[in-house]
Amino acid sequence: MKAIHIPAILAILLLTSCSSMNKAQIGGAGGAGAGAIIGQAIGHNTEATLIGAAVGGMLGYIVGNEMDKYDREQLNHVYERGVSGQTESWVNPDKGTQYQVTPQPAYTGANNRVCRKAEVTAIIDGKAEKAYTTACRDDYGQWQLQQ
Repeated sequence: MKAIHIPAILAILLLTSCSSMNKAQIGGAGGAGAGAIIGQAIGHNTEATLIGAAVGGMLGYIVGNEMDKYDREQLNHVYERGVSGQTESWVNPDKGTQYQVTPQPAYTGANNRVCRKAEVTAIIDGKAEKAYTTACRDDYGQWQLQQ
């Protein structure tokens, strides 16, 4: 079995046993699995796989735990109308979490979907966490974060 399949199988097993997991744990597990697959595909070694898993897990945790509906709406607005290279910021009125998002130019991704990458910095309890995201339009024109 190729090494790239091992993280995928682990992610599937984790996600299929998620009934007692919260949003942060589900997001972290899904992000870690996807990050491991991407890391292995890019670096073709264990170090790249572990780095991908760590980054993906962090992003999944942030999205699953910290981002509520308000934050996802703000992020969607940045993907939809944000000027490439220009940082947009907001503070969640309920949690106080601060976000800074710098979108990149749109491009045509897999399945001819319009996609856009962005650098996201979340300041949670005074600690900055930086991640890189990609969102693509779905069949209904909505931006969906890719994992």
